[in-house]
Amino acid sequence: MFFRGQIVGKYKILSTIGSGGFGTVYLAEDTWIDKKVALKVPHKQSVDFGELLREPRLLASLNHPNIVAILTAEKQENVFFIVMEYVPGETLETIIAREGALEVPRALDYTCQICNAVDYAHHQGVLHRDLRPSNVLVAESGLLKVADFGTSRFLEIAAHGTTVIGSPPYMAPEQFQRKAVFASDLYSLGVTMYQMLTGVLPYDTPSPADLDRLMRGELLSAPRLKNPKIPKAINDIVLKAMAPEIRARYQHASDLVDDVLAARGGVGRGKPRPAAAADSISEEVQEIQSRLKAREAPQPRFCWHCRKPLHARSDRCPFCGEAQ
Repeated sequence: MFFRGQIVGKYKILSTIGSGGFGTVYLAEDTWIDKKVALKVPHKQSVDFGELLREPRLLASLNHPNIVAILTAEKQENVFFIVMEYVPGETLETIIAREGALEVPRALDYTCQICNAVDYAHHQGVLHRDLRPSNVLVAESGLLKVADFGTSRFLEIAAHGTTVIGSPPYMAPEQFQRKAVFASDLYSLGVTMYQMLTGVLPYDTPSPADLDRLMRGELLSAPRLKNPKIPKAINDIVLKAMAPEIRARYQHASDLVDDVLAARGGVGRGKPRPAAAADSISEEVQEIQSRLKAREAPQPRFCWHCRKPLHARSDRCPFCGEAQ
């Protein structure tokens, strides 16, 4: 829809970043402030303008270091587009395709960051519905940012509710029945964890004939069977996240983080973890649980050493172990 070198309002199109079911994303330069941004142009431009604005208005209120920021939405030359922050780096999908199974500590690092984003969005009432590695951007610093929160809402509007939303390999069983809930995102996160830990998807894209087996959990095999290096505790977390019955699954991303942080005590980063560090992880889990019960809204903090977002007001980073 746009071409390289084109001037759209104050934006100069530099290149095409990618294209998907929702639309095409372009790298552009805001010529007023000399800043690179990403422009997402929906394929469906005939949808009511008020409906198109509904989701950007909601997403613009999301402010979290692990979520791609929505800067504004504009309409220029009769083309509606969303302006987002540009994240230099590559997608998690590209990393897995190139490297295969990731080292367990790295996969858990990424899992915690994705969980942070999902937990925050869910508390704001925002459901992703299409969580997968291609929607996770990995910055050069190692910081992860989840993209496309809520944009599946545009697909539903454009299709007038007649299309199942999501990417089949990552969809929870209930999503095939158009019944997405918050726990559906956690199922998709479980599939993403599986792929990070094994380098492959847990099963082929389910066909209509496979849906009954998917809902009975017969398509899923334990990730540890494909990668014996996966600790049993992590294996069990993935299987719980991918439980076919919603009630048997994680209900909150914070619960999944709690279990991952606890399991990290047995997963080294190349050297044994001191007992004091293990104790700090336990204390941090307790602090997370207490704060969630109080429904506090913590301000984002970053580790001074690795610059990863801290999940709680803790005195030690759960990723690199440095005291804060």
